[in-house]
Amino acid sequence: MPELIINGPGGRIEARYHHEPKADSPIALILHPHPQFGGTMNNQVVYSLYHTFAARGFSVLRFNFRGVGRSQGVWDGGPGELADAASALDWLQLVKPDSKTCWIAGVSFGTWIAMQLLMRRPEIDGFICVAPPSNLYDFSFLAPCPSSGLILNGDKDRVVPTASVVDMAAKVKVQKGIKITHEIVPGANHFFENKTEELGKLVGDYVDERMIQFEKDRARDKERERERELMRQRQRELERVEAQSAPPAGGGADDGDDE
Repeated sequence: MPELIINGPGGRIEARYHHEPKADSPIALILHPHPQFGGTMNNQVVYSLYHTFAARGFSVLRFNFRGVGRSQGVWDGGPGELADAASALDWLQLVKPDSKTCWIAGVSFGTWIAMQLLMRRPEIDGFICVAPPSNLYDFSFLAPCPSSGLILNGDKDRVVPTASVVDMAAKVKVQKGIKITHEIVPGANHFFENKTEELGKLVGDYVDERMIQFEKDRARDKERERERELMRQRQRELERVEAQSAPPAGGGADDGDDE
């Protein structure tokens, strides 16, 4: 779990990174809860998500927003934190340019930033939203949501009532083929105290299912591309044969004068 410093728009960004050696390993970026209420990259839910992705062969990055820990800068109320997240994703993609898929995950306030980044970065294929503060922040910008993902909250959450998250999940507009899954964790509060194991299993199972489907889709797409390339080769060969069998221009005409 190497410590590192990333150059961000507000100064240095403190981060932790798990690296997978495979060139095409998938990548995931984890965003922590509200900085002004004690949120850091060492939050137990962030830590759980980080290791859930790492255990599945992802290269994973978590970091402190500006003004948190050793990250430079000051709290910006959203825009600056979104810029931090974009810089972190840029760094992750520079390190893993051949990654086969990209995910983002957020916890509480981090979900609001994560979903804004999702709308700006079409390369993000999946998301995990844990305890999204849908009663405190406007998520209506998800219109439509471009990627499938998982939303989770606890039924004992006193910060964000379950009804608010249910309403948010129901109102999210999606593109064709996109599915939003919503899971409610029994007995979990906003911080998932004593419930991180259950949370990790739900997230892990969801990611496993999505990655199995991803590999199937990728194999199907490769097969289709192989078939298209074979058709292109046949077409080129047909054109070559036709060109060889065609009479030369002016062929058969007698140019000479009769004596």
